[in-house]
Amino acid sequence: MNKPFPLQPLLQALALACLATSVQAQTTDTATPPATPPVADQGDTQTKQLGVVTVHGNSPTSLPTTIPTTIEGIDAATLARTVNATDAEDALKYFPSLLVRKRYIGDYNHAVLSTRASGTGNSARSLVFADGIQLSNLLGNGATFAPRWGLVTPEEIARVDVLYGPFSAGYSGNAVGAVVDYQTRMPQAFEAHGRVATAVQPNRLHGQEETYRATQGSLSVGSRDGALAWWLHGSRSQSHGQPLVFASKLSSTGTAPGAGLPVVTGAVLEKNRSNQDWYLIGSATEYDTTQDHLKAKLAWDFSPTLRLSYVLADWKNRSEGSSRSYLRDAQGKTVDNRYGGDISQGVIIDGRRYTLAASDFSRSRDVLEHRMQALTLKSHTMGFFDYSLAWSQYDYLSDQTRSYAPSSKAQPEAGRLTDQQGTGWKTWSARGVWRPGGAHVLEAGLSREEGRLSTRVDNTADWRSGDAASFASLFAGKTRSDALYLQDSWELGRDWQAVLGLRAEHWQALDGRTEAAYTGTSDKGACNPATQRCVLGHAERSLQALSPKAALSHQLSENWMLKASTGRAVRFPTVSELYQGGFDSKTGGVINNNPDLRPEKGWTTELSAEWGEACSQLRITWFREDTRDALYSLLNVATNASTVQNVDYVRTNGLELSFSTAGGWTERLLKGLGLSGSLTYADSRILASSGYVSVPGDVVGKWQPRVPRWRATLLASWQLSPELSLSYGARYSGRQYSTLDNSDPNGFAYQGASKYFTTDLRVQWRINRQWSLAGGIDNLNNYRYWNFHPYPQRTFHAELKFDL
Repeated sequence: MNKPFPLQPLLQALALACLATSVQAQTTDTATPPATPPVADQGDTQTKQLGVVTVHGNSPTSLPTTIPTTIEGIDAATLARTVNATDAEDALKYFPSLLVRKRYIGDYNHAVLSTRASGTGNSARSLVFADGIQLSNLLGNGATFAPRWGLVTPEEIARVDVLYGPFSAGYSGNAVGAVVDYQTRMPQAFEAHGRVATAVQPNRLHGQEETYRATQGSLSVGSRDGALAWWLHGSRSQSHGQPLVFASKLSSTGTAPGAGLPVVTGAVLEKNRSNQDWYLIGSATEYDTTQDHLKAKLAWDFSPTLRLSYVLADWKNRSEGSSRSYLRDAQGKTVDNRYGGDISQGVIIDGRRYTLAASDFSRSRDVLEHRMQALTLKSHTMGFFDYSLAWSQYDYLSDQTRSYAPSSKAQPEAGRLTDQQGTGWKTWSARGVWRPGGAHVLEAGLSREEGRLSTRVDNTADWRSGDAASFASLFAGKTRSDALYLQDSWELGRDWQAVLGLRAEHWQALDGRTEAAYTGTSDKGACNPATQRCVLGHAERSLQALSPKAALSHQLSENWMLKASTGRAVRFPTVSELYQGGFDSKTGGVINNNPDLRPEKGWTTELSAEWGEACSQLRITWFREDTRDALYSLLNVATNASTVQNVDYVRTNGLELSFSTAGGWTERLLKGLGLSGSLTYADSRILASSGYVSVPGDVVGKWQPRVPRWRATLLASWQLSPELSLSYGARYSGRQYSTLDNSDPNGFAYQGASKYFTTDLRVQWRINRQWSLAGGIDNLNNYRYWNFHPYPQRTFHAELKFDL
């Protein structure tokens, strides 16, 4: 173990002294955070050693143990006191530079994490774990590949830590933005917990008024009997979210009215994201969702320093996406694609003719069951050698999406059936830490990650429950990544410490296959009119990469620390980016996927100055990220289809400020008051690109999509008494774009990305030792903002908890 810096005992004592008034347990390496709450494993502590956080305690923790980067955190008690947390991702609400694109309670397919230099369209540029188990869905990169937040519930969280940047050799290049690590609790004695909660969102948009509701209930029970600890958890969430998609018609596409066409009212004339006039004629993707979550955790302590753990979690999701038309005929009857009259030739809106399509009023049904398993063996002697052996597997046991897609009047209920059964991922790892004494702590590890994609689409005569009638398309393939890393934490002297690391990776893409139904008139390329199939197998690929890391910290004075970190990250293409695509049956060519994508390669550097005193911390960080061959969706001019392509060069420069304080001047201002907050500036631009949207060069010099220039958070917590607390938070994000050529200046429109300023309120009352009541309001100021889809408007929360 490294020789402790003399300031360490003082900082530990000061941190424990401010536990009662701490607003946010931010695990910076300038001070030791408050102890974990009573529900967590007792004895967990974090020790500061010259700028490198070393995590250890009486329970095993995820390796690697030295983390040469900025880290922020929150514990369970602070989370319960300050955040209206209905889903696990809500724990990240006030972290510096982070945003989760959560559209409604239980958002399972679009709640993507955005970081300093990555927008909400880049899900593969961050990593999310729970107890070391991968929750990130690295099968793709985009809105539909959100982390599996539903496999962790807020009430089982002991703490959450976020590592910023790709500075640890122990993580893949997907960590270029951030690594989120949820630590869940294991009991020390018998305990039981129950929770019921509700949320209500009155919503008004486009002249439509509706109230949307959600309810949640959970029960947890666990105990410890000698060497065995166990935990069982079950929960159900039911939510009805606001509409997310809107049918539209550009005003300019209207034509001369025809005789006999119905004249309709109700269309809403607004500006689209490009400031063009369009009519909004209806809404869709209004999800009515039910989710069930069951989890079992077992832990066997062979000794006080060796633990074997097993986790089994099952997650079920059933949702129905409905639509509603704004249009009414002269008799007041709703007009949509189910209208009883003749609308095949269109309708008349404000004196002009517009056609209606089945896709204008979409409907869908999802039935999903996913299962996660993990087995880990960890030692934590904190002596000469510690190790960790881990395996995890995530399976799509069933995954069907039914969508309404009639092709003619003869089949008014026809649709598409998309089945992803067999999709999933596996991980294996073996890691070790050597502490030979003296100035060095050495880490090494081997790992393998596998992702498999299996997506089949069939036509069906009954979109609600019909069997597959005819083949439409199929996408399948695998990716595999083997990695070896070495890392040395080296104490150079009393006030200096360096961390040097190297990660070596071997990546493969294999068994790639793309199929589609043949609709052409000639035999071209991979299409065969005789079989009515287009079948293309993709060649196996393999790539290698080396990613060096380095960090240096200097204890400048008793309160000030300086740090410098740099690291290379290589983010390999996901299996979906490679193989999930389609065909042009006229040419036999692939038009949507790209099996020849190059990996993203980038260098990230940050310089930090950190100050810590008693219960107050301050951090100022300059960061820069240079990314070559960034993976983005671009227009393929030859086929007029969007494809995943490499953008040559994206550069981000920025500054991040983070602070927290409890006690001191805040205590003198108002007893029990604590404050925390952050401010981030990012200049993120595309500097070179051989691809383009409309004309060559139209994306060069433009802002990277969904990375705002400014964002900020502020959270105030007031402990009025030991039983009663009040918190008030504010979040701000500046202007941003959704398109690579920044052709969407109007963010306050469907498909746009707007700025926002929202405030949140929460009150917690501990009635007695067993019962507690909490309530709050999210988006108290009812700010209407967008990230392609509309975010929730003002939402009222209430929850009742029982703890035994």
